Amino acid sequence: MEMTMCFPLLLLICSLCTAQLQTESDNHIIPLGKQTEAERREPTNAADQQQRCTQDIGAVLREMSASLAEQRVEMRHVQRENEAQTAKLRELELQKTEVDKLKQQLQVQGAKLRVLELQKTEVDKLKQQLKAQTAELISIKARTNVTENQVEALKRDGEAQTAELISIKARTNVTENQVEALKRDGEAQTAELISIKARTNVTENQVEALKRDGEAQTAELISIKARTNVTENQVEALKRDGEVKQVAFSASLLASGSGTLGPFNTDFILVFRKVATNIGNAYNQNTGSFNAPVRGAYHFELHIGAHGHASHPSSAALNKNGHQFFVAYEHQPSYFGKSSNGITLLLEVGDVVSVHLRINSRVFDNENHHSTFSGHLLFTM
Repeated sequence: MEMTMCFPLLLLICSLCTAQLQTESDNHIIPLGKQTEAERREPTNAADQQQRCTQDIGAVLREMSASLAEQRVEMRHVQRENEAQTAKLRELELQKTEVDKLKQQLQVQGAKLRVLELQKTEVDKLKQQLKAQTAELISIKARTNVTENQVEALKRDGEAQTAELISIKARTNVTENQVEALKRDGEAQTAELISIKARTNVTENQVEALKRDGEAQTAELISIKARTNVTENQVEALKRDGEVKQVAFSASLLASGSGTLGPFNTDFILVFRKVATNIGNAYNQNTGSFNAPVRGAYHFELHIGAHGHASHPSSAALNKNGHQFFVAYEHQPSYFGKSSNGITLLLEVGDVVSVHLRINSRVFDNENHHSTFSGHLLFTM
């Protein structure tokens, strides 16, 4: 690109120099008498002019070279600025992606909260319906008691009428007229008794129907109560799921001060006392173990450090339910060294993850927290 820009400039400079030489040649009018002397000086003047033109071209070329060097420096500076701007834009895109993820998580949690609120509202409605049905059952029971009292009264009336009919039959022997009259009265009373009996049967049927309705309502209330209990249990389960989905911890070895642990003649469980984060309280700082509160995928990281020793390395293992998985190991005779490792595990509820200092090994920690144990729940399953 630079040669493409310089070539037209060189052509322009050469053209200008040639035009200048031609003009100077045209402006020198040599008299006839002095032609011989002019012819002798002409080669000298042409050589001088060619030398000046060469010097001018060299000066122009040097100026162009300096200008090109400045342009290269400026282009490098502009390139570095473009690279810095590109890195900033990438960082902003990453931050925007993280913000979008957080917004999606907030939206999911808000939807769950709205579902819980709707379920709570439904439970309240069911409770109100239960109260109303209980009041209605009490009213039905009261009316049933009144009906039963009326039936008993009708029975007593029937018994009294039967006694009266017996007395009438005894008096029929007195006179036939009285007997006929008593018969007619008896027939009327019989018709009335039949009517009363029919109404009593209807009342008894109504009582039976009310009893059946009461039993059906009782069964329905039991069913509603069972569904209400299920809904409440589901709400509690959702609350527990919302709580256990937030699990993360990070801790360093010593709570304060500095010191070296080990070596020991057997594996030794490391208890990381300085807890920086323990969301969900799944890590126990007294035993050094992590207990999985929910089935899911978990990620753990282990960092250990120690001063160099000729015979004792710095080594620790991450164990699941007592079985060794990943090991962090480092050995050098002097100076301070560190090693790290990480793993993602599928854990069931109650699985235990811990860090063991391996046999004949050492580990060091101080206020700078060189030796740490961290983990968090990636997602439930």
